[in-house]
Amino acid sequence: MDLIPIEALPKLPKLKLAVIGHLEWVTFLSVQKLPKAGEISHGEIYLEQPAGGGMVTAAKIARLTGSSVHFFTALGRDSTGEKSLEQLMKFNLKPNVAWRDQPTRKGISMIDAKGDRAITVIGDRLQPLGKDRLPWNELSSFDGVFITATDSVGLLHCRKANVMVATPRIGLNTFKNSNVKLDALIGSALDPDENLFSAATKPSPKLRIATKGALGGEAWPGGRFEGIKLKSAVVDTYGCGDSFAAGVTAGLAAGWNTEQAISLGSHCGANCATHLGPYES
Repeated sequence: MDLIPIEALPKLPKLKLAVIGHLEWVTFLSVQKLPKAGEISHGEIYLEQPAGGGMVTAAKIARLTGSSVHFFTALGRDSTGEKSLEQLMKFNLKPNVAWRDQPTRKGISMIDAKGDRAITVIGDRLQPLGKDRLPWNELSSFDGVFITATDSVGLLHCRKANVMVATPRIGLNTFKNSNVKLDALIGSALDPDENLFSAATKPSPKLRIATKGALGGEAWPGGRFEGIKLKSAVVDTYGCGDSFAAGVTAGLAAGWNTEQAISLGSHCGANCATHLGPYES
């Protein structure tokens, strides 16, 4: 599959999109090299932002489409949860929050001079559930949804949307219990936790995509596709896969074909690698 240059892609129409998933409050720290046991290292650039797969994908879709994106998520009743909620609207997101008595998850992402990273998460992943009092019924009027975290009942709600895209990180049992047919399943071929075949749903999704970072990836149907060559050095790979998923979801929801949607996703993922953290300034 040959990727289409970004300037040759159609313009995205006005879309009504939602992301159902998780976030965590992440500290991004740029260092010369990732520390070994016993070493004392010095951070060069320090940044704190709400991130995580659901948050990054939602923010990227909002930037792509220029429209507010509905974000179904769960937050802890703590200062981190309140701080995260305040930030969501700055990213042009419409938050629909299920509040939990557990603490909001945090994370630390260390990035070295080559753009390699190491991530540590603190606390359990909080996710919106189908039983939560969220506007699930409204999804029937949406052009598309992307899901990073929910339960089987939540997946059934999401199937009301015209296009439904998900990540294998939702979990094999959740897929099995819902028995929904996805329009696309997107995961990383480099991450065992996102193995597309172990997480494949029955019935099988219409489209499966396995990404391989800078090497591109493979789609079924569609075949291999190469990665986008960057015009500048890699700064940080955090959120590249989520940005790819955002582009693919927006493209499919717009009625684009597989080649066009994957091309948009690839450009989004490549651009994400050129700055610290997952968001463009």
